[in-house]
Amino acid sequence: MTPCRRTLLLGLAAGAAGLASQPAAAQAAPLHKKPIPSSGEMIPIIGLGSARRYEEAKTEADIVPLRETFARFHALNGTVVDTAPSYGDAEAIMGRIMADLNIRRDLFVCTKVGVDTPEQGRAQIAQAFEKLRTDRIDLFAVHNMRDITNQLAYLRELKQGGRIRYVGATTSFDRQYEAFEAMMRRETLDSIQIDYALDNRNSAERIIPLAAERGMAVFINLPFGRGSVFRATEGRALPAWAAEIDVTTWAQFMLKYLVSHPAVTCAVPGMAQARYVDDNLKAAQGRMPDAAMRRRMEQFIDGL
Repeated sequence: MTPCRRTLLLGLAAGAAGLASQPAAAQAAPLHKKPIPSSGEMIPIIGLGSARRYEEAKTEADIVPLRETFARFHALNGTVVDTAPSYGDAEAIMGRIMADLNIRRDLFVCTKVGVDTPEQGRAQIAQAFEKLRTDRIDLFAVHNMRDITNQLAYLRELKQGGRIRYVGATTSFDRQYEAFEAMMRRETLDSIQIDYALDNRNSAERIIPLAAERGMAVFINLPFGRGSVFRATEGRALPAWAAEIDVTTWAQFMLKYLVSHPAVTCAVPGMAQARYVDDNLKAAQGRMPDAAMRRRMEQFIDGL
């Protein structure tokens, strides 16, 4: 075992603060990347989501697996991390972990604002900077269309002042699609975040193509369909042809389908254990589905 590898393993076991800065990160396999249309900046096509999984950590023991997850994510060249104030204590927990591991400078940090008045928005946005322990946030989005005109106006002020790099908007509800589409047509955004999964492809009908037309990056939430695709495939073997796209697990199967969409920039599955990082990031490596393979994957899932 090399000294770097030994250091990495010991750091994971102990939750060492400097773990993710070890040279092993530079030796990890590269991840496929896509550009943010408004800038051309390249980001990995799989990120780390925090909904539900980082909402509450009552003890130091609760923090350990989350710190190990971030450390592994960083070591494997992951950069995009996504959170929101509606995810309980997730912002504060992620801020602490990034500080513990000293990796904030290497990450692409995304969060959201989801309130109903300009005053509430300013307060929640200020809290996000404090909780995430950073003076600059890479992507700040208005969550689920709440007070979107006012919130976008303030986020643009912060972007102009250099505190935010990209501005976006999110939804994960079909009932908001009509209003969301109208908003996308009237607003200039760097990105959207939308729900999309192999068994939930409604956003691919109009929302995702519109994002491509309007030059907006597309981040995917709920990539496993709130767990429904896992329930549908439970106990089933992968089809033999999945090997043609270097897939070895159902998670990779589902994620590769999403990020192979030409207009999708990045999917952000929730990850709270290092082993899920190892699995999910493989979806950003190897051969990717072409249009014919994507149709085959849809037909397979639809037939379950």
